[in-house]
Amino acid sequence: MTHAGHGTTGKGTTGSAAVAAASVAEPLLCSLGGGGFLLAHPADRVPVLYDFFAQTPGRARDGADFRAVEVDFGPATQEFHVGLGAAAVPGAIRGIAAVHADLASRPLSALVAPAAELARAGVPLRDFDAYAGRILAPILATTPEIAGVFQDPAGTPRAPGERPVQPQLAETLDRLGVEGDRPFHEGDLAQALGELSRAAGGHLSADDLARYRVERRQPLARGYRDARLLTNPAPSSGGMLVAFALDLLQAAGPAGSAGSAAQTGALARAMRLTSDARGEAERLSARETPERALFDPGLLARYRAAMAGRPRCGRGTTHISVADAAGNLAAVTLSNGEGCGHAWPGTGIHLNNMLGEEDLHPDGFDAWPTDTRIASMMAPSVLELGCGRQVAFGSGGSNRIRTALVQVASLLVDYGLSAAEAVAAARLHVDRGLVSIEPGFTEPAIAAAAAEGQALKRWPERNMFFGGVHAVERLPDGRVTGAGDPRRGGTAAVLA
Repeated sequence: MTHAGHGTTGKGTTGSAAVAAASVAEPLLCSLGGGGFLLAHPADRVPVLYDFFAQTPGRARDGADFRAVEVDFGPATQEFHVGLGAAAVPGAIRGIAAVHADLASRPLSALVAPAAELARAGVPLRDFDAYAGRILAPILATTPEIAGVFQDPAGTPRAPGERPVQPQLAETLDRLGVEGDRPFHEGDLAQALGELSRAAGGHLSADDLARYRVERRQPLARGYRDARLLTNPAPSSGGMLVAFALDLLQAAGPAGSAGSAAQTGALARAMRLTSDARGEAERLSARETPERALFDPGLLARYRAAMAGRPRCGRGTTHISVADAAGNLAAVTLSNGEGCGHAWPGTGIHLNNMLGEEDLHPDGFDAWPTDTRIASMMAPSVLELGCGRQVAFGSGGSNRIRTALVQVASLLVDYGLSAAEAVAAARLHVDRGLVSIEPGFTEPAIAAAAAEGQALKRWPERNMFFGGVHAVERLPDGRVTGAGDPRRGGTAAVLA
């Protein structure tokens, strides 16, 4: 979802409104019951990264409501975990309030009103939404409150073109606009969620919601060729891994034309080596900060050398990019995971399942530290290119986020592609010895990529598995344009 606005709406206006609107327009993948990150790139001040991602609860309870569900993407499956015991402390509502307080020029009630109207009228389901409803059907059927929105009375997922209405969510947005985040974190709605969690096998408490704070961070800034990348810093890992892979590509030098065997092989090698380096950096981070560990000069030098050597033989998220005529940019990535199947009482909000995301808890689902911000692969980013062009971009896609963003960034910087061309290009993903690849590559390119893994999976069509990169670009002459990724039903709109 991408918006390029010619009308000046006020700093922070688009960011706060985008979070609210996304919770209505794409409720299967993001929700006010989840969290995310917003990279604000104002025209008149330094950039800032707002971290309002999910937090682990203050204590773990025995006998949690926690179960496994297998999601079938078609050519591949992935196991997720749901139930109230999978819900972490949500931060999206506090995030909306923080961005509004810092940057906005219009009342919060005015910003959330369009989203509330959408919730009342219903947003027509796209083909992508219907597809997501089918693959997530076992989760959505968990409780009548959630099933009633996304499935018909017989339990059949809703079809493209249907308009699921969410009147309770509309009332919740109205209340958010008038009262701000206080009822959700310190008032009656916080108490209601704490009581449900205690009675039905969750870990959340009203105290967890009251303690939650939005973190404002300095973006990670790294050079790539003649461009500068601004992205999500530690403790989240996605932005650092994107920057690391681009560093390897830069050290390797030019790699042939876009889509060639040389360029595809270089991308696959950078992905493989970045995965290897991630594990090594995690061991170093016991005595260093995550950023210093990954960008340790010795570690970087070894992986740059490996990048120049011979080839080796051998989860649910929404992103919005916004630009306005005043020169402000914002990149917002949001996630509810797949949702835990339970609603926040009295709100119509589907709660997250961040404690059930394997990618976020590699040490095991019962090993999370209490009262700690969960790390994420989400990496809302801005590229400042040497020609005066600026691109705000990001992606959904679980652990495929980093590889999707690396490929788009390389095409933008190395080959001068437009945002639309870079987003539309075929993608690959390398992880744990498996090379997954979309149609659109030549056979020599596929062979070069396959050499970087032990197994090759050819996908029959382009798929949301490979992320959903949504981008907006400001050209040197001031014009703005956008690109929505069709893999995830993305759209682009220029608002006069």
